Amino acid sequence: MLNIPAALFTKYSLLLNKKSVPISVHNNYKKWLRYYLDFCHKYCHRYADRESLKHFMIKLHEKNQPLSMQEEAGKAVAIYYEMLQTAPHPDPLPLRGEGKDSHDSVRAGTSPASTSILSERDEGVVSKQSNHPCPSLSKEGSWEAEWREVHDGLFAEIKVRHYSQKTLRSYSIWIRKFQQFTKNKLPKELDSQNVKDFIRHLAVECNVSASSQNQAFSALLFLYRHVLKADFGDQSDNVRARRTRYIPVVLSRDEVNFMLDNLDHPYELVVKILYGCGLRLFECMKLRLHNFNLEAGILTIHDGKGKKDRTVPLPKSIVQDIRKQLSYVMELHEKDLSNGYAGAFVDGLLEKKYKNIGKELIWQWFFPAKTLTLLPEEGEYRRYHLHESHVNKAIRRAVRKAKILKRVSSHTFRHSFATHLLQANYDIRTIQEMLGHGDVRTTMIYTHCVPSKTVKEAKSPLDF
Repeated sequence: MLNIPAALFTKYSLLLNKKSVPISVHNNYKKWLRYYLDFCHKYCHRYADRESLKHFMIKLHEKNQPLSMQEEAGKAVAIYYEMLQTAPHPDPLPLRGEGKDSHDSVRAGTSPASTSILSERDEGVVSKQSNHPCPSLSKEGSWEAEWREVHDGLFAEIKVRHYSQKTLRSYSIWIRKFQQFTKNKLPKELDSQNVKDFIRHLAVECNVSASSQNQAFSALLFLYRHVLKADFGDQSDNVRARRTRYIPVVLSRDEVNFMLDNLDHPYELVVKILYGCGLRLFECMKLRLHNFNLEAGILTIHDGKGKKDRTVPLPKSIVQDIRKQLSYVMELHEKDLSNGYAGAFVDGLLEKKYKNIGKELIWQWFFPAKTLTLLPEEGEYRRYHLHESHVNKAIRRAVRKAKILKRVSSHTFRHSFATHLLQANYDIRTIQEMLGHGDVRTTMIYTHCVPSKTVKEAKSPLDF
């Protein structure tokens, strides 16, 4: 947990007194503010953007915080927003100082900024307009403004290309590590040799995995080409790490049944869809009622990996279970509407274009969360989908109960889906389309999971 500048808490306390907030809850409000700022920094959300509060409230809901706690946290952050409108304040999340600690944080595989600790002598004042997603400022110097522009530019370039939030977070982390490694060298002075030294440092001293090394290289390539608009240089001698050839873990049909026997509702149905339709976990969690076409026996996946849509056949054996879940969601939706429900969370700008789209039945989650999430700014309650971590925990419990001696995760059922289709002599191209792979070579990895069947006796093709 980050230490917040004392000056910020002083201003915040004055505003709490001015708004007649009981002194007995002042510490709680400060605690929620610290959690909010730490959350924004970790997930690259803007501090003064009220959309960040929505994501924060969803996170509290996922952590099973009581509604009273969620409401208190929302009020605490709302007062912080009022403080931002009155006067500048110290930046709560500066970089750790240069030196051994910054390299240790890279070696540990964590973001230096995410573990920074601010002392009073390091407090720097920035204006309320410096509301970039991942600020990293600590001392007075010309590099501050330039690196701030770099982080703002990264945010803009990621958003204009509609890349995912995960990509933004990953690239931001690697660029902050690169900034630490170069000891806050001015962006205009960076060259290709800095990239080579950093990648070599990750591989030799930090001993990172091949995928992490390649991800860091991709982040720096994006930085140079699209943010700095600089020549990336000749990187031919900068060896790209060769990833380990991974053979997927596949369950037998009996093992899948053992898992289903040890899962409770709704996790049993989640696993049936993961295995029966070959979905990724996040695709399954984001299913809404309009994705199901029971008459045609088709499930449509919107905005899958790479923002691609696809259709897969619905297993006939679970149609009845799907109908029961649909009935449950309809009843829950009617109950929510009678209680002043504000609608399900809707991605993008659809909600601004269609004001009440979140209340429409077809836009309700197929796997809704058990409790509502409070949005204190609007004073509304909304419903989120079942969180991925709950599914993963349920799967781990089922693996222990079934005593399966394999490394089973939610993605294992997608691997099993593809492998079992291949064993049933389905065409590899058909499996590729059902999985949503952009390249058939990705699907070909499942051929290693199927035992080879050959005729031992040597024959001539003329004798076939």
